[in-house]
Amino acid sequence: MQQAILILENEKIFYGKSVGYKKDSFGEIVFNTAMTGYQEVISDPSYKNQIITFTYPHIGNVGVNQEDQESNSSYVSGLVLSEIPTDPSNWRSTEDFSTYLKTKKIVCIAELDTRYIASLIRNKGAMSACIIHNKKDINKAKKELAGYTGVSGTELASKVSIKKKYDFKENIFQYTEKLPSKDKKFKVIAYDFGVKKNILRILNSMNCEVKVVPAKTKANEILSYNPDGIFLSNGPGDPEPCEFAIKSIQSLSESKIPIFGICLGHQLISLASGAKTKKMKYGHHGANHPVLDLKTGKVMITSQNHGFVVDEKTLPDNYEITHRSLFDNTIQGIKHKKLPIFSFQGHPEACPGPQDVNYLFKDFIKFMKKNRNAKKK
Repeated sequence: MQQAILILENEKIFYGKSVGYKKDSFGEIVFNTAMTGYQEVISDPSYKNQIITFTYPHIGNVGVNQEDQESNSSYVSGLVLSEIPTDPSNWRSTEDFSTYLKTKKIVCIAELDTRYIASLIRNKGAMSACIIHNKKDINKAKKELAGYTGVSGTELASKVSIKKKYDFKENIFQYTEKLPSKDKKFKVIAYDFGVKKNILRILNSMNCEVKVVPAKTKANEILSYNPDGIFLSNGPGDPEPCEFAIKSIQSLSESKIPIFGICLGHQLISLASGAKTKKMKYGHHGANHPVLDLKTGKVMITSQNHGFVVDEKTLPDNYEITHRSLFDNTIQGIKHKKLPIFSFQGHPEACPGPQDVNYLFKDFIKFMKKNRNAKKK
């Protein structure tokens, strides 16, 4: 098994084994604490240009399958594992993890102390890092690493987005609940900034006809479809350079059509309102993050994946905060006080993780139903 080398921005060097695709790779290193769902994490487009350190040691033990793939490609820059993946043991597995990594061209280093690396990230913050495979290239890699710009200031949403619109028809295998309704299907236009399939599956399972459009689709084209609702997806990179999306959201807000945003979509709604976002020290990446619903007082365990957050001091008065993180008190949800616009920073669709905040999809349906009924009057 070939050697692989992890080099951090602070020049710490770790030697391990290469268990993935053999290519040198650069990215921002973050850590993820999820104990299950590694395939969903890896196939989330929001991880573009990032190297994921898994704190849970047994990554790869249940193999992979097509159902758990959250996108058609892989955008992650690399993986850092504690142990070399074992042979898979799960009835749903169709391929072993190491083969999957090579097929998807994912660079991966194993046999490292990932919890120690996570502690370094917690103390230092998310750092630039690289994975290389030749000891002779260490000095060269250090020089390249010094010039690596990272994620801040980088617009990545359009890089992972689809090129052509399409209708999404796939149903969700874990989610059986459907709203009892005799209404015709709700027409939802979903912006793809790096969307996870499970979001679209849930919408499709809840009486929605989902059309997915590229990130740079303009507002006038969206309105030409006469949608009942507009969905803004998750995605990678810094939200502030996404000026194309911010302008479209500002125009669409005037239409009074219900708008629901998740993750990057949440940040873009905030920016369109006049608020600002800021880079977090090491972000939220995991499936066990407690979030407080300020209206009900309930605490929910949520799935999270973001490195930027809305700056509360800049949020305008026409928006109210609906959810807060109980880890650091940052904003997790907002809602317009008059218009049917709301968003959530975490991932209510999970995959992986708990589905405690799944009710937000029902809220979106309620907004669309109310808006449709208002048009009939």
